[in-house]
Amino acid sequence: MKKVALALAAVLATTGVASAQTPRDTLVVGWKFDDILSLDPHESFEFAGSEFGAQVYDKLITFDPQNIGPIKPGVAESWSVSGDGKVITFKVRQGIKFHSGNPLTAEDVAYSVQRAVTMNKSPAFIITQFGLNKDNVKDKAKAVDASTFTIETDKAYATSFVLNCLSANVSSIVDSKLVKSNEKDGDWGNTWLKTNSAGSGAFKLTQWRANETLSYERNDAYWQGAPKLRRVVGRYMADANTRRLALEKGDIDVARDLQSDQVKALQSNANVNVRSIRKAYIWYLGLSTKHEHLKKPQVQQALKHLIDYDQVANTVLAGAYANQQTIIPQGFLGSIDDKPFKLDVAKAKQLLAEAGVPNGFSVTMDVTNTYPSPEIAQAIQATFAQAGVKLELIPGDFRATLTKYRARNHDIYVGRWGSDFLDPHSNADTFAKNVNNADDAPAKPLAWRNSWQSKEFSDMVEAAMIERDTEKRKQIYENLQRKFTQSSPFVVAFQNTELVAERKNVKGLAIGPISETTFFRMVEKN
Repeated sequence: MKKVALALAAVLATTGVASAQTPRDTLVVGWKFDDILSLDPHESFEFAGSEFGAQVYDKLITFDPQNIGPIKPGVAESWSVSGDGKVITFKVRQGIKFHSGNPLTAEDVAYSVQRAVTMNKSPAFIITQFGLNKDNVKDKAKAVDASTFTIETDKAYATSFVLNCLSANVSSIVDSKLVKSNEKDGDWGNTWLKTNSAGSGAFKLTQWRANETLSYERNDAYWQGAPKLRRVVGRYMADANTRRLALEKGDIDVARDLQSDQVKALQSNANVNVRSIRKAYIWYLGLSTKHEHLKKPQVQQALKHLIDYDQVANTVLAGAYANQQTIIPQGFLGSIDDKPFKLDVAKAKQLLAEAGVPNGFSVTMDVTNTYPSPEIAQAIQATFAQAGVKLELIPGDFRATLTKYRARNHDIYVGRWGSDFLDPHSNADTFAKNVNNADDAPAKPLAWRNSWQSKEFSDMVEAAMIERDTEKRKQIYENLQRKFTQSSPFVVAFQNTELVAERKNVKGLAIGPISETTFFRMVEKN
């Protein structure tokens, strides 16, 4: 450990202000990863934490870093589904070892699922939605032998849906022997794993210091081949302009999450490449149907005609966002590119008149005070006013604003939703399904937060979830979105893109639509 610490110190020293170049065997990334609260993959439910998991842990199901799209075998070299569709049997790949040197077996897979379900932390629902709970999980998710793992669901779901969920961070496979040796008072090793790792992935955790550094060392014995670089060092940089300047100086190799101003400043730099990567993050307005006017379908339609989608995306947000009016992100099964709405003040006024408010009305919008929420809200405020809709903006920090939204105390909320896994159900389930609209309902999806309930849409989500024919499932999602866009209290407006700048000698960094599809192992520096 002393040698590792000294090596890391040397790397960090070379990435200071006086440096003009990072080590050839090290990738230094400048970004903002202050959302990490825990490194335990069965607890972490933040963007940066899930990205950490993708480097350090393996899962049964994975993705090709060079062609992120369909799922592919990971630790599971193959799988089969029972005739009734409720039991999936996985053959666990032999010869994989954890960073500790312990062999990875089906027992570790079973332990990991049982651990995630029993601890029941924030992301556990991704697995428990299949009918697993702390009382039955040892019977429903188990190792038949050292190379065979089975999982039994409560009903026959679409196989692709189950497999996509098993690619999520909460499905990471942990070293059961190592974690058990660090248990305290029945905590499943959670206290220890918050700041340590027990994986078999392409990289080993070297160091995490909150709001400072997140660093990895290459796993030379990785079963898919050792990463090309020896180290990856994440440097915490809260300010996007600081990241841009550090990249230009050569202090870092990659600057993440830039804004359009920084990209413009980099366009003339011959030593830098800029990429725009579409993310599975949807920006939307949630209209509370508790509001006397917002509950009216004509008002909902009118507001959808009072946004200049392309102008906001291309000018106000300067290319960091795209016009996206449907709930399933581009690139997912069932995604469509329909854009039925544009700024049409005359149409909006007509609809408002039909709703009994020809002169408009006053309404509030809760807005987090971090980019780009204020910019989006101010642009919408101006176009709403053209039809007499007086929009009062209520700014607040993220926690306070989200808490108010979750309590259903808003009129309109401008927010972002990120998919939990690469399956359309992640978005359809929260936007369109609400089976219990009571204040104390156990499930509180986005539909619930906006006090909206539709049996038709809830039934469509359920039908898609269990449809095992992929083409039929795709068709359900397409039909659902076309109806939803026209008749829901959601104004879906934009899809996020991540602006990333790299030194020209950097190649192979894979950044996908969700955090679990970011991979460093193919990166090389020329």
